[in-house]
Amino acid sequence: MRFRILPGLLIAAGCGAAAGAPTERVTIAPGASVRVVADSLAAHGIISSRRWFRLVARAGGYERKLRIGTYELPRGAGALASLRAIASGKAVLARFTVPEGFTLFEIAEAAEHDLGIPRGEVLEAARDTALLREYDVPASNFEGFLRPETYLFAPGITAATLVRAMAETFRNDWDPGWSASASAQGLDRLAVVTLASIIEGEAAVDADRPLVAAVYRNRLRIGMALQADPTVQYAIQLATGQRKPRLYEKDYEFESPYNTYLHPGLPPGPVGAPSRKSIQATLAPAPVPYLYFVAGPDRAHIFSRTYAEHLRAIRRLRR
Repeated sequence: MRFRILPGLLIAAGCGAAAGAPTERVTIAPGASVRVVADSLAAHGIISSRRWFRLVARAGGYERKLRIGTYELPRGAGALASLRAIASGKAVLARFTVPEGFTLFEIAEAAEHDLGIPRGEVLEAARDTALLREYDVPASNFEGFLRPETYLFAPGITAATLVRAMAETFRNDWDPGWSASASAQGLDRLAVVTLASIIEGEAAVDADRPLVAAVYRNRLRIGMALQADPTVQYAIQLATGQRKPRLYEKDYEFESPYNTYLHPGLPPGPVGAPSRKSIQATLAPAPVPYLYFVAGPDRAHIFSRTYAEHLRAIRRLRR
């Protein structure tokens, strides 16, 4: 997973602290006045005089140049050095990683933990109809349409900016050839992302992705229920806010339009954030007749053409 730095959203790290001097981290919040900034710097021992800091800020025209973010400044740096650093916007960056397969709930929880953005605000931004129209997302939220990636953000980022950054990355990474391939196969973008998200939830080994894709494409072609566990897990998480790592027999009866054991065809939308490999597998499934698979002890799957073969594979694994 590579780092993604987005122009206009991310700022280079570094503050130029004096060699050997202890440093302090100070956060400049949106709307913070020069007086508030001076109080914070003085409390951390970065400046010695609040009054002198305010005078220098006024004389140098820094009052409207201070930029939000978290800054690492040496103790005793003084008024002018501190003002120059904060006006430069060279804030300490926060790393934010979204693993492939994460749902909106999990992205929101990670954003709250890593970036300090309330979970509810992220979920609300992910349902923003204006943003959805801007990025031409054919759904009621950004589930599946936020790129799993490692990002570097300046602290203080808002939920809307976070969603926009991830949606922009998803859009930029979308290969135009995928749209042409999907259209030729009678699929729209929502169907591709939805199926890819299910494959992402099933395939733990890259070599399995085209084979898992083949199973689901074959089932869809003959009108067979997908019976995909990731859709049941998502249905339960959508209703309870909690993901079940393991499903029991009763869970397969959980009523939801996302439960593909109860409802044939694709679910209403994606059940997580798919990787590029899963999208590619969706559009280029292996040319095999398989309809069933079961996970082996090494997390790779054993594939079968018939239900009888599938049952034999399960018995072999149990032995």
